Amino acid sequence: MRKMAWLTAIFLLFGLYGCNAGQKEDAHQTKPAENAELTVSAAASLQEALEEAKTAFERKHPNIRIQYNFGASGALQKQISEGAPVDLFFSAAAEPFEELKKEGLIDSKHEKTVLANELVLIVPKQGEGAIQSLDDITRAKRVAIGIPESVPAGMYAKQTLEKAGLWEQVKAKLVYAKDVRQVLTYVETGNVDAGFVYRTDALVSDKVKIAASVPSGMHDPIVYPLGVVKTSKHLKEARELYDYLTSEQALQIFEQHGFRPSR
Repeated sequence: MRKMAWLTAIFLLFGLYGCNAGQKEDAHQTKPAENAELTVSAAASLQEALEEAKTAFERKHPNIRIQYNFGASGALQKQISEGAPVDLFFSAAAEPFEELKKEGLIDSKHEKTVLANELVLIVPKQGEGAIQSLDDITRAKRVAIGIPESVPAGMYAKQTLEKAGLWEQVKAKLVYAKDVRQVLTYVETGNVDAGFVYRTDALVSDKVKIAASVPSGMHDPIVYPLGVVKTSKHLKEARELYDYLTSEQALQIFEQHGFRPSR
Protein backbone atom coordinates (compact mmCIF):
# COMPACT_ATOMS: atom_id res chain seq x y z
CA MET A 1 0.00 0.00 0.00
CA ARG A 2 2.83 2.40 0.86
CA LYS A 3 4.43 1.64 -2.50
CA MET A 4 1.17 2.38 -4.38
CA ALA A 5 0.72 5.67 -2.50
CA TRP A 6 4.28 6.63 -3.32
CA LEU A 7 3.77 5.94 -7.06
CA THR A 8 0.50 7.86 -7.10
CA ALA A 9 2.20 10.88 -5.53
CA ILE A 10 4.94 10.79 -8.19
CA PHE A 11 2.38 10.65 -11.02
CA LEU A 12 0.48 13.58 -9.54
CA LEU A 13 3.68 15.64 -9.29
CA PHE A 14 4.60 14.91 -12.91
CA GLY A 15 1.05 15.80 -13.99
CA LEU A 16 1.20 19.15 -12.23
CA TYR A 17 4.65 19.88 -13.70
CA GLY A 18 3.43 19.03 -17.17
CA CYS A 19 0.46 21.41 -16.87
CA ASN A 20 2.66 24.23 -15.60
CA ALA A 21 5.20 23.65 -18.37
CA GLY A 22 2.44 23.74 -20.96
CA GLN A 23 1.13 27.00 -19.55
CA LYS A 24 4.62 28.53 -19.61
CA GLU A 25 5.12 27.36 -23.19
CA ASP A 26 1.80 28.95 -24.25
CA ALA A 27 2.75 32.18 -22.51
CA HIS A 28 5.94 32.41 -24.56
CA GLN A 29 4.22 31.81 -27.88
CA THR A 30 4.05 34.81 -30.25
CA LYS A 31 0.84 36.76 -29.87
CA PRO A 32 -1.27 37.24 -32.98
CA ALA A 33 -0.29 40.43 -34.81
CA GLU A 34 -2.52 43.38 -34.03
CA ASN A 35 -4.45 44.99 -36.86
CA ALA A 36 -2.93 48.20 -38.21
CA GLU A 37 -4.15 50.73 -40.74
CA LEU A 38 -1.44 52.59 -42.64
CA THR A 39 -1.93 55.91 -44.41
CA VAL A 40 0.25 56.45 -47.45
CA SER A 41 0.42 59.96 -48.91
CA ALA A 42 1.34 59.48 -52.56
CA ALA A 43 1.63 61.43 -55.80
CA ALA A 44 -1.54 61.25 -57.89
CA SER A 45 0.35 59.69 -60.80
CA LEU A 46 0.97 56.55 -58.73
CA GLN A 47 -2.70 55.72 -58.21
CA GLU A 48 -3.27 52.67 -60.41
CA ALA A 49 0.10 51.07 -59.64
CA LEU A 50 -0.29 51.52 -55.88
CA GLU A 51 -3.83 50.13 -55.88
CA GLU A 52 -2.52 46.95 -57.50
CA ALA A 53 0.40 46.82 -55.05
CA LYS A 54 -2.06 47.22 -52.16
CA THR A 55 -4.01 44.14 -53.21
CA ALA A 56 -0.84 42.03 -53.41
CA PHE A 57 0.52 43.30 -50.08
CA GLU A 58 -2.69 42.92 -48.06
CA ARG A 59 -3.11 39.37 -49.33
CA LYS A 60 0.18 38.45 -47.60
CA HIS A 61 -0.36 40.73 -44.58
CA PRO A 62 -4.01 40.30 -43.50
CA ASN A 63 -3.42 42.28 -40.31
CA ILE A 64 -2.42 45.43 -42.24
CA ARG A 65 -4.81 47.67 -44.15
CA ILE A 66 -3.62 50.45 -46.47
CA GLN A 67 -5.35 53.78 -46.97
CA TYR A 68 -4.10 56.11 -49.70
CA ASN A 69 -4.12 59.89 -49.76
CA PHE A 70 -3.38 60.85 -53.38
CA GLY A 71 -2.57 64.39 -54.40
CA ALA A 72 0.11 66.86 -55.44
CA SER A 73 3.44 66.06 -53.79
CA GLY A 74 3.97 69.62 -52.55
CA ALA A 75 0.54 69.74 -50.92
CA LEU A 76 1.07 66.34 -49.31
CA GLN A 77 4.44 67.44 -47.97
CA LYS A 78 2.85 70.46 -46.28
CA GLN A 79 0.19 68.24 -44.70
CA ILE A 80 2.88 66.00 -43.19
CA SER A 81 4.88 69.03 -42.00
CA GLU A 82 1.78 70.30 -40.23
CA GLY A 83 1.27 67.02 -38.38
CA ALA A 84 -1.07 64.98 -40.57
CA PRO A 85 -1.11 61.32 -39.40
CA VAL A 86 0.82 59.73 -42.29
CA ASP A 87 2.91 56.55 -42.22
CA LEU A 88 4.69 56.70 -45.60
CA PHE A 89 5.30 59.44 -48.18
CA PHE A 90 5.74 58.61 -51.89
CA SER A 91 6.64 61.81 -53.75
CA ALA A 92 6.84 62.57 -57.48
CA ALA A 93 9.79 64.92 -56.96
CA ALA A 94 12.90 65.16 -54.84
CA GLU A 95 12.25 68.66 -53.44
CA PRO A 96 9.16 67.97 -51.26
CA PHE A 97 10.81 64.82 -49.95
CA GLU A 98 14.03 66.66 -49.13
CA GLU A 99 12.05 69.27 -47.21
CA LEU A 100 10.66 66.57 -44.92
CA LYS A 101 14.15 65.11 -44.47
CA LYS A 102 15.44 68.52 -43.39
CA GLU A 103 12.64 68.68 -40.84
CA GLY A 104 13.71 65.29 -39.48
CA LEU A 105 10.41 63.65 -40.41
CA ILE A 106 11.72 60.83 -42.62
CA ASP A 107 13.22 57.62 -41.23
CA SER A 108 16.78 57.76 -42.60
CA LYS A 109 17.08 53.96 -42.65
CA HIS A 110 13.88 53.55 -44.63
CA GLU A 111 14.01 56.03 -47.52
CA LYS A 112 14.93 55.47 -51.15
CA THR A 113 14.45 56.93 -54.63
CA VAL A 114 12.47 54.14 -56.26
CA LEU A 115 11.11 55.20 -59.65
CA ALA A 116 11.53 57.52 -62.63
CA ASN A 117 9.05 58.89 -65.16
CA GLU A 118 8.81 60.98 -68.34
CA LEU A 119 6.97 64.22 -69.09
CA VAL A 120 4.76 64.31 -72.20
CA LEU A 121 2.50 66.78 -73.96
CA ILE A 122 -0.98 65.32 -74.55
CA VAL A 123 -3.95 66.39 -76.66
CA PRO A 124 -7.53 65.06 -77.01
CA LYS A 125 -7.59 61.88 -79.08
CA GLN A 126 -10.33 63.22 -81.33
CA GLY A 127 -8.59 66.56 -81.78
CA GLU A 128 -7.76 68.31 -85.04
CA GLY A 129 -4.08 67.36 -84.87
CA ALA A 130 -2.84 70.96 -84.91
CA ILE A 131 -0.45 70.24 -82.04
CA GLN A 132 2.09 67.58 -82.95
CA SER A 133 5.22 68.91 -81.28
CA LEU A 134 6.33 71.08 -78.39
CA ASP A 135 6.73 74.11 -80.67
CA ASP A 136 3.12 73.74 -81.85
CA ILE A 137 1.88 74.57 -78.35
CA THR A 138 1.74 78.25 -79.34
CA ARG A 139 -1.26 77.35 -81.53
CA ALA A 140 -3.28 76.21 -78.54
CA LYS A 141 -5.95 78.45 -77.01
CA ARG A 142 -5.71 76.80 -73.57
CA VAL A 143 -2.94 74.64 -72.08
CA ALA A 144 -3.24 72.82 -68.75
CA ILE A 145 -0.38 72.33 -66.31
CA GLY A 146 -0.23 71.56 -62.61
CA ILE A 147 0.35 74.47 -60.23
CA PRO A 148 4.17 74.71 -60.41
CA GLU A 149 4.55 75.60 -56.72
CA SER A 150 2.87 72.41 -55.50
CA VAL A 151 2.56 69.99 -58.44
CA PRO A 152 5.88 68.51 -59.61
CA ALA A 153 4.54 67.84 -63.13
CA GLY A 154 3.61 71.54 -63.31
CA MET A 155 7.09 72.52 -62.17
CA TYR A 156 8.65 70.29 -64.85
CA ALA A 157 6.28 71.76 -67.46
CA LYS A 158 7.24 75.32 -66.54
CA GLN A 159 10.94 74.43 -66.69
CA THR A 160 10.37 72.88 -70.14
CA LEU A 161 8.55 75.91 -71.52
CA GLU A 162 11.20 78.26 -70.14
CA LYS A 163 14.01 76.14 -71.60
CA ALA A 164 12.27 76.09 -74.99
CA GLY A 165 11.76 79.86 -74.87
CA LEU A 166 7.99 79.43 -74.98
CA TRP A 167 6.95 80.46 -71.46
CA GLU A 168 6.16 84.09 -72.21
CA GLN A 169 4.15 83.14 -75.31
CA VAL A 170 2.11 80.48 -73.51
CA LYS A 171 1.77 81.99 -70.01
CA ALA A 172 -1.53 83.79 -70.69
CA LYS A 173 -3.07 80.57 -72.07
CA LEU A 174 -2.32 78.40 -69.05
CA VAL A 175 -5.02 76.68 -67.01
CA TYR A 176 -3.66 75.55 -63.64
CA ALA A 177 -4.68 72.24 -62.06
CA LYS A 178 -4.45 70.98 -58.47
CA ASP A 179 -2.64 67.79 -59.55
CA VAL A 180 -1.55 65.93 -62.66
CA ARG A 181 -4.77 63.90 -62.86
CA GLN A 182 -6.82 67.06 -63.09
CA VAL A 183 -4.67 68.07 -66.07
CA LEU A 184 -5.53 64.72 -67.65
CA THR A 185 -9.25 65.30 -67.04
CA TYR A 186 -9.11 68.78 -68.62
CA VAL A 187 -7.59 67.31 -71.78
CA GLU A 188 -9.94 64.30 -71.84
CA THR A 189 -13.01 66.55 -71.69
CA GLY A 190 -11.69 69.00 -74.30
CA ASN A 191 -11.68 71.90 -71.84
CA VAL A 192 -8.12 72.59 -72.96
CA ASP A 193 -6.28 71.94 -76.22
CA ALA A 194 -3.22 70.36 -74.60
CA GLY A 195 -1.65 69.55 -71.26
CA PHE A 196 1.55 68.34 -69.63
CA VAL A 197 1.35 65.03 -67.72
CA TYR A 198 3.58 62.04 -67.06
CA ARG A 199 3.73 59.26 -69.62
CA THR A 200 2.15 56.94 -67.05
CA ASP A 201 -0.89 59.22 -66.82
CA ALA A 202 -1.32 59.29 -70.58
CA LEU A 203 -1.25 55.49 -70.65
CA VAL A 204 -4.30 55.13 -68.37
CA SER A 205 -6.59 57.09 -70.69
CA ASP A 206 -8.03 56.14 -74.09
CA LYS A 207 -9.29 59.70 -74.61
CA VAL A 208 -5.91 61.36 -75.10
CA LYS A 209 -2.85 60.86 -77.24
CA ILE A 210 0.77 61.88 -76.79
CA ALA A 211 1.68 64.75 -79.10
CA ALA A 212 5.29 65.00 -77.94
CA SER A 213 7.69 63.48 -75.42
CA VAL A 214 9.76 66.05 -73.55
CA PRO A 215 13.53 65.41 -73.59
CA SER A 216 14.84 64.79 -70.06
CA GLY A 217 17.34 67.64 -70.38
CA MET A 218 14.52 70.18 -70.53
CA HIS A 219 13.69 69.85 -66.82
CA ASP A 220 14.89 68.48 -63.48
CA PRO A 221 15.04 64.67 -63.18
CA ILE A 222 11.59 63.13 -62.59
CA VAL A 223 12.11 60.82 -59.62
CA TYR A 224 9.88 59.21 -57.00
CA PRO A 225 11.42 58.96 -53.49
CA LEU A 226 9.65 56.84 -50.86
CA GLY A 227 10.13 57.00 -47.12
CA VAL A 228 8.66 56.02 -43.75
CA VAL A 229 7.44 59.01 -41.72
CA LYS A 230 9.07 59.01 -38.27
CA THR A 231 5.87 60.02 -36.50
CA SER A 232 4.05 56.88 -37.66
CA LYS A 233 2.19 55.09 -34.86
CA HIS A 234 2.80 51.78 -36.67
CA LEU A 235 6.50 51.92 -37.48
CA LYS A 236 6.95 48.14 -37.67
CA GLU A 237 4.12 47.72 -40.17
CA ALA A 238 5.14 50.86 -42.09
CA ARG A 239 8.62 49.44 -42.54
CA GLU A 240 7.13 46.16 -43.77
CA LEU A 241 5.18 48.05 -46.43
CA TYR A 242 8.29 50.07 -47.31
CA ASP A 243 10.25 46.83 -47.80
CA TYR A 244 7.54 45.52 -50.09
CA LEU A 245 7.24 48.70 -52.18
CA THR A 246 10.99 48.69 -52.78
CA SER A 247 11.08 44.97 -53.62
CA GLU A 248 11.51 43.38 -57.04
CA GLN A 249 7.92 42.15 -56.95
CA ALA A 250 6.53 45.68 -56.50
CA LEU A 251 8.95 47.07 -59.10
CA GLN A 252 7.46 44.70 -61.68
CA ILE A 253 4.01 46.15 -60.92
CA PHE A 254 5.29 49.71 -61.35
CA GLU A 255 6.99 48.82 -64.64
CA GLN A 256 3.74 47.32 -65.95
CA HIS A 257 2.17 50.72 -65.38
CA GLY A 258 4.88 52.53 -67.34
CA PHE A 259 7.29 53.59 -64.59
CA ARG A 260 11.02 52.99 -64.80
CA PRO A 261 13.31 51.97 -61.97
CA SER A 262 15.41 54.87 -60.71
CA ARG A 263 19.08 54.65 -61.63
